[in-house]
Amino acid sequence: MAGAPPSVTPPPRAKGAPRSAAHLTEPAWVRWLLIGISLAFVGLFLVLPIVAVFTEAFRKGLGAYFASFHDRAAYHAIVLTLTTTAICVVLNGVFGIAAAWAITKFRFVGKSILITLIDLPFAVSPVISGLVFVLLFGLQGVFGGWFQDHDIRIIFALPGIVLATLFVTFPFVARELIPVMQAQGTEEEEAARVLGAGGFTIFWRVTLPAIKWGLLYGLILCSARAMGEFGAVSVVSGHIRNQTNTLPLHIEILYNEYQFVASFACASLLSLLAVITLIIKRFIEWRMHHDETASPSEPTP
Repeated sequence: MAGAPPSVTPPPRAKGAPRSAAHLTEPAWVRWLLIGISLAFVGLFLVLPIVAVFTEAFRKGLGAYFASFHDRAAYHAIVLTLTTTAICVVLNGVFGIAAAWAITKFRFVGKSILITLIDLPFAVSPVISGLVFVLLFGLQGVFGGWFQDHDIRIIFALPGIVLATLFVTFPFVARELIPVMQAQGTEEEEAARVLGAGGFTIFWRVTLPAIKWGLLYGLILCSARAMGEFGAVSVVSGHIRNQTNTLPLHIEILYNEYQFVASFACASLLSLLAVITLIIKRFIEWRMHHDETASPSEPTP
């Protein structure tokens, strides 16, 4: 037919050339073996412990379960945990944005050192970090005498708990924002600067909308880590009932006192908070993927 485009027949695949992705799948038995191993590990190390926690928590009925939270020590532990988490999330959000912005937008001496220090809590045991704060701010520590003279309590008080939790959680926000801001580049900020926008306007109108899901993702990871922190907080808290016991420490005390229903009830609350955190995390991942796929692609020349 005149004017019709000629049909194009794909050339035959050369001998030894790689096959398409449809031909690169593993045999069925390999796929099922890998899936079975993955499900077995998830069931053994994740599902089974959670089921055991809730089973023990409700072993004596709903009445005993809810009575576990009527204790003043349990109420104070929950409030202290949420308070510490809220403070750490805010401070880590500020630090994460500042550190990611400095690393991705500027060149300065010591950038590689800053990146290494951000990863330091991943390499240091939380117990060691708590001990460091005791050596710095304890009564016999480097700065302990000065704080004691000014009647400021750091160790065995809320400031020490916040410091210990901050140390183990501050990499999460920065580590989520650095690759996002590196992919974003600086062209949009530079264009806004040329058009006369100020620094705050550029951050609020250009940078923040581009990093909002990465920021929320990092804050969710930070909050989950803060609520479950045990090692560092255990060192700096002093285990003072109704004063410095967070929820993980309160669970340990109840278990050591053979109050199994109460300890598992509090543990179920902590597990429930973790599950809610995972649901929010999954929603943010879906939104990030949706925004990436929904963004218009650049026209092909």
